[in-house]
Amino acid sequence: MPNGATLAGATAWARVIKLCMATFEFDNTYARDLPGFYVPWKPAAVPAPRPLFFNRELALELGLDADALAGDAGAAIFAGNSVPEGAEPLAQAYAGHQFGGFSPQLGDGRALLLGEVIDRQGQRRDIAFKGSGRTPFARGGDGKAAVGPMLREVVLGEAMHALGIPTTRALAVVTTGEPVYREQVLPGAVLTRVAASHLRVGTFEFYAARGDLERLRRLADYAIARHDPQLVGTADRHLGLLRAVARRQAALVAQWMNVGFIHGVMNTDNTTISGETIDYGPCAFLEAYDPTTVFSSIDHGGRYAFANQPLVARWNLARLAETLLPLVAGCDDEAALKRALPRVVEVIDAFGALYGEALLRGQRAKLGLAHAAPADDAPDAALADAWLALLQREAVDHTLAWRRLADAAAGDEAPLRALFGDAAALQAWLARWRARCSADDVAGGDRSSAPRPERMRGVNPYVIARNHRVEEALVAASQAGDLAPFERLLDAVRRPFAATPAQAPYAEPAPADVTAAYRTFCGT
Repeated sequence: MPNGATLAGATAWARVIKLCMATFEFDNTYARDLPGFYVPWKPAAVPAPRPLFFNRELALELGLDADALAGDAGAAIFAGNSVPEGAEPLAQAYAGHQFGGFSPQLGDGRALLLGEVIDRQGQRRDIAFKGSGRTPFARGGDGKAAVGPMLREVVLGEAMHALGIPTTRALAVVTTGEPVYREQVLPGAVLTRVAASHLRVGTFEFYAARGDLERLRRLADYAIARHDPQLVGTADRHLGLLRAVARRQAALVAQWMNVGFIHGVMNTDNTTISGETIDYGPCAFLEAYDPTTVFSSIDHGGRYAFANQPLVARWNLARLAETLLPLVAGCDDEAALKRALPRVVEVIDAFGALYGEALLRGQRAKLGLAHAAPADDAPDAALADAWLALLQREAVDHTLAWRRLADAAAGDEAPLRALFGDAAALQAWLARWRARCSADDVAGGDRSSAPRPERMRGVNPYVIARNHRVEEALVAASQAGDLAPFERLLDAVRRPFAATPAQAPYAEPAPADVTAAYRTFCGT
C-alpha cells in the first residue's frame, strides 16, 4: 500500500491531469497548416514548479478556468511539466537581422509555442512558453530563464496594455526550483506568453534566405488568413499584406514615441506581423526628454536609440518587402521582379507618412486638440515639435511634462512651471498652445465629449513603468524572494492615468544621476 505522502502526491497529480484535460481548448493552425516550419519539441521538466504570478484577467479573457489554474496544479502546466491535452508544443523557425547583421537561423532557442486558443472575443491567440529548456535552435544557450527578466515581461507588458498599446502579455510566471547561471546564480523561471501570433519579419526571412518560394507563399497566405482575412483570395494579397503590416507597425511605433518607450532591440525577429510589441528585454522608458537616449547595454552604436525607432521600423519593413517581392511579382524571374519592385518600394516610401499621421493623431490628443488645424493655420505638428524641443532643451521629464500640461489646461500652471527654468520660453509656447486650443474650441462647437483637461488626463499617463521602480521590484523578487514591491508596482502601472496618493511614489522620476547610469540587459 502506498503511504500517505504517496497518496497525497498521486491525488495532486490526478488533479493536474484533470486540469490539463478540462482547461484548454486548443485549435493549433500553425502546427496543422505549416508542417515543416517548426520542430516539434517538449518543454523540459523542472524539479519544483511554484506559482509566482498569474494573470487572472487575461485567463478569463482567454476563456480559461482561472480558479483552477491559479494554484500549484496550474504551476505544473505553466512550468511545462504537464502538457495540456490538445497542445502541440513546437519551436518555430525564423531568421533575423540583429543590429543590422543577418543571422540566417535563429528560431525558438528557449521558447515553445504550446498551442492556440480562441478567446471570448473570437480572436485567435498563441500561448507560448519562454525559458522552457533548450531546443534544436538553442545555439549553445541553456534554454532557461531567470525570475527577474520574466517578471520584467509581466510589468512592461501589463503597463503597455494599460496604456492601450498593442502588446504580448504574460499569462503566468512560475519558478522552477533550479538555478540559472548568468553573471551570477539566479532563480529559474518560465514565462507563459500570450500573443496574437508569433509571426515575425524574421519568419519570412528564414524561407526567403533559402530561396524556398513555395514555403514563403504558404507562410504569407497563412499570415493573411490569420491577420488580414479580407485579403484572402485577392490578386494583390501579398502586396496587401505588406501594406497592412506597414500600417500596424507605423501605428505601434507612433504609440511608443508618444509615451517615451524605448524597445531597445528592434531586430527583425522582434518585429511582429500582428503589430504587437514583443520581447521586453533591454527596454525602458525615457525620463528627461532626449531623443538620443539609449539604455541597452548591447546597443553600443545607438542603432535603437529613441529617435531612431521610426527609421528602424521602416528599415525592418524593407526587409519584409524583400522577402515578399517574388510573391508580388508572381515568380522569381528577374524581369518580373524588376516590374514588381516599384510597387513594393511605394509601400516602403509611404511608411513615413503613415507614421507621421499616427504620431500626430496621438500628439493632438495629448495636446488636448479634438480637431485638425485648418490648412491656413500653423500645423499642429510644428506645435508638438516646439513643445518637445522645449523639453529637450531643459531636460524635462517627458511623462510629467505632458501630464502637467493637462493641469495647465485646467487652469493650474504652477506644477508645469516648476519643471522649467526658462519661464519666458515656456510662457511663449503656452500662449501659442492656448491660442490653438481656443481655435479648436471654435471649430468643435459643442461636440467635445469631455472637458479638455479630462481628455488630456485620459491619454497622458500619470504613471509609467519607471526604470528605477522596475529594478527595485525585480531585485527584491529575484534576490530576496520578496514579491511585495513587484505587486505594488504592477498595481500602479495597470492604472496609469489614475493620480491618487497611492500612485504618487510611482509617478516621480529617478534622480538624474541614477538615470544617467541606468543600463538594461536582454536577460538571456
